[in-house]
Amino acid sequence: MDEWMVELEGVECPIQRETTLEELAERCQPDFQAPIVLAVVNNKLAELTRRITNGDKIHFVTTAETPGSEAYERSLLMLLNKAVYDVLPPENRRRVIAHFSIDRGVFLEIEGCQSDEAMKEQIQARMEELVEENLPFRKFSMHVDAAREYFRKNGMQDKDRMFRYRRSSYINLYDLDGYVDYYYGYMVPGTGVLKKFELLTYERGFTLRTPDRKKQEITPFVPQTKLYSLMLTETDFCEHMHCANVADINDRIASGHAEDLILEAEARQEARIAEIASQIAAKTNVKFVMIAGPSSSGKTSFSHRLSVQLRTRGLVPHPVAVDDYFVDRDKTPRDENGEYDFEALEGVDIEQFNRDMNALLEGQEVPMPTFDFLEGKRTYRGNTLKIGPNDILVIEGIHCLNDKLSYSLPQESKFRIYISALTQLNIDDHNRIHTTDGRLIRRMIRDARTRGHNAKATIARWQSVRRGEEKNIFPYQEKADVMFNSSLAYEFSIMKPFAEQLLYAISETDPEYMEANRLLKLFDYFLTMSPESVPRNSLLKEFIGGSIFPV
Repeated sequence: MDEWMVELEGVECPIQRETTLEELAERCQPDFQAPIVLAVVNNKLAELTRRITNGDKIHFVTTAETPGSEAYERSLLMLLNKAVYDVLPPENRRRVIAHFSIDRGVFLEIEGCQSDEAMKEQIQARMEELVEENLPFRKFSMHVDAAREYFRKNGMQDKDRMFRYRRSSYINLYDLDGYVDYYYGYMVPGTGVLKKFELLTYERGFTLRTPDRKKQEITPFVPQTKLYSLMLTETDFCEHMHCANVADINDRIASGHAEDLILEAEARQEARIAEIASQIAAKTNVKFVMIAGPSSSGKTSFSHRLSVQLRTRGLVPHPVAVDDYFVDRDKTPRDENGEYDFEALEGVDIEQFNRDMNALLEGQEVPMPTFDFLEGKRTYRGNTLKIGPNDILVIEGIHCLNDKLSYSLPQESKFRIYISALTQLNIDDHNRIHTTDGRLIRRMIRDARTRGHNAKATIARWQSVRRGEEKNIFPYQEKADVMFNSSLAYEFSIMKPFAEQLLYAISETDPEYMEANRLLKLFDYFLTMSPESVPRNSLLKEFIGGSIFPV
């Protein structure tokens, strides 16, 4: 029999034996608006080089989806590394370091080189040549000892050090026309897929940009000056303190210096919070500290720690949660799927919020609301507030940087803070840990501990949460007076045992299994640290439990 039966996008159809997913994808591509780059086969992510077997259930993944866009970016980074390898002579080859995301791109540096337009043109031209050649990304296995030796000889000490802590005997590497490298995650089948990219000189390095997921085109570059400055400062600090990648962290743990790492990270955050408090205290007109940031950034703990620092500067802070101004549940707007959209600005009683804030500014005593999330109604329980000359309101909510929320308040009375867990820790020079992964893991642990939600439920809702952030938070982040990074270099090693227990509970048949499996593989890189050494005022305690603050 020359045919097998498979289920393709929910429909049974015959497939010739020995057909690869790539061959099938080429036939199906006209039915998809975005390029097919991966597939989900029997609920597991697979590269298109995989051969199809009888009874497979196949769903194609395009660059419009998260796994597909990440595979595109990952493959593009290897393409760039190959181009640098080809353009620079052996005696001048330098480390290419992929640092962090910036406006739908990756900010990277070539060690020892300032951003240079001539070099950029050389690298880009070689990348375009390789795309035209449509060269395959060939995966192969190598014994870990041989791989470490290869990395040492080729100046990739970060990978050599990282694999010291991997228990597997063999690892998968990729070969692109003689350039061999390691990448965490799957790749597109060949360079011919990578037709759309943009390489720009930016500040002291380069930005490698990928297509917008929805438009599938390269959008105009929008510099994010404040975010870039913060990320670069954090990156340089991590390099200086030897906590820039997984090997650095594991070395500190293995050598018995885990507690020093915790103390250093916490001291840096406390110093930054104290610096922000001093900036606020120096502005005599400020009455409203507006704090916004995406999910699981540690906004609640940050506001408490900031309040402590404000008190030491003679101010009297009062917390105000914008969530307490939610409209009643029956008035909450709904999204395109008919579900309650709790993150929409229209879900807040903006008029009442402005009336109350202006009344406080005028010295009136104001009854303060509390939102009852079980009943879905705003309630008043006798709590009132009146502020004096040294009083200041610390307001927390996802819309706090959007002036539509506080449209009637004087601009000079507001001090805006953007907070996010901006992960600076990378696996190695070429493999980044996405900021969203750290926040998802934080939320997953907290949801299980405080809300009774399992990891499956948290992962299922995560894309919806992210869509809300893209709409309501990220467009306003550059309006902040200051930015604060709540990420801690050591946190993955602390969260590992909490997260693994939750992730292993997800069944292989669950739609969320693929994401759970990816996160479990991420934790394989890390040694574990004891949570007992984490201070009680740490932002991390908001998620793992044991915080000194009411969170």
